[in-house]
Amino acid sequence: MSNLQINKRKIFNDPVYGFISITNDRIFDIIEHPVFQRLRRIKQLGLAHLVYPGALHTRFHHSLGAMHLMTRALAELRWKGHVITKEEQYATETAMLLHDVGHGPYSHALEHSIVNTVGHEQISLWFMQRLNKEFGGSLQMALDIFEDRYDKHFLHKLISSQFDMDRLDYLKRDSFFTGVSEGIINYERLLNMLQIAGDEPVIEYKGIYSVEKFITARRIMYWQVYLHKTVLVTEYMAIHLLKRAKWLAMNGQPPKAATPALQFFLENDIHKKHFLSNSRVLDAFALLDDYDIYTSLKLWMHHPDKILSHLSRALVNRRLFRIEMQNEPFSQDKIHAVRALTKKKYKLTEEETDYFVFFEKTSNYTYHPGTDNINILFKDGTVKDITEVSDQLNISLLSKPTTKYFLCYPKDIEIPATD
Repeated sequence: MSNLQINKRKIFNDPVYGFISITNDRIFDIIEHPVFQRLRRIKQLGLAHLVYPGALHTRFHHSLGAMHLMTRALAELRWKGHVITKEEQYATETAMLLHDVGHGPYSHALEHSIVNTVGHEQISLWFMQRLNKEFGGSLQMALDIFEDRYDKHFLHKLISSQFDMDRLDYLKRDSFFTGVSEGIINYERLLNMLQIAGDEPVIEYKGIYSVEKFITARRIMYWQVYLHKTVLVTEYMAIHLLKRAKWLAMNGQPPKAATPALQFFLENDIHKKHFLSNSRVLDAFALLDDYDIYTSLKLWMHHPDKILSHLSRALVNRRLFRIEMQNEPFSQDKIHAVRALTKKKYKLTEEETDYFVFFEKTSNYTYHPGTDNINILFKDGTVKDITEVSDQLNISLLSKPTTKYFLCYPKDIEIPATD
């Protein structure tokens, strides 16, 4: 018999980058694990497909893409003379692959409704710790890099900073699937210009215009996709729907969810301490995906609770609430008027009206000077923040949070015109 080892290299055909090769058996074993395979069942952009029909790509797509960009970045740095061992490469790629493994279905809606603001970053860490035990401690360096405890700080920054492989992939990928061409970035140019100075990732001066485009594209994608007003109203409708289901469950009227995993989170008041003290909680979370939520919505369309059934029908059939958005807070008179009309039309109590009329604000920093700077490396070795050297970026605009206020209510509520 031949002593030649069968080539175990696996290849994924990615619509954004082409072929992504997995040459490390341990990484492929992680990809094959049920905890990671679950990401196939969680859409990257939640309910944004109700606005951009093509936005059906998943967290699985994004995680593979971010890992691929990390492979490219490390190869570039190694080619430029930086010492990165095979073990460090494996660990950094693993940390990048698993950075979003803690996302739940409709992630932000879930975090604000039924898991009591336990963030996906924390849950990702718990999953990585569990996988580390399962794989005999082989993920320890990946954990150290993920938590920024490893002595090569730049490896963590490539995973999480204002310029990281996470952002580089989601901007490229989300613009591709939504069709929002303003979000397209030249990721190859940015990777080719990558360098390390003072244990920090920097971009060589020749790449300054690509950095400017990266920052501008991020701003456009936030206001045109992630914080698009119709995307916002769908997310907040989902938050209020899940809060209602949770309220019913905690008050002796548990709505029957489609799956035991979702039922578990409806009937139990889950906080961070429960994840830490009871492995069953993380087990249940590992079973949650988009299908649990969406199938439950279809089930709840005919629920006797008028709030739960109305919101479920509205999301399933895309009968979304009206959303008004402006740069200043809404007047209390207008909010009271909308609430009074909605309360009367739908025969609601004061508390029930909160599920049909909600007013919030959303903010976004395009760039945070002074924190995780995107630094430019000059030929003489000096390093300066992009805001100091760019002649294209409006620094006063980019460095301040842009805040918008919005008011949501059913579309059949007619607000009388005011003089």
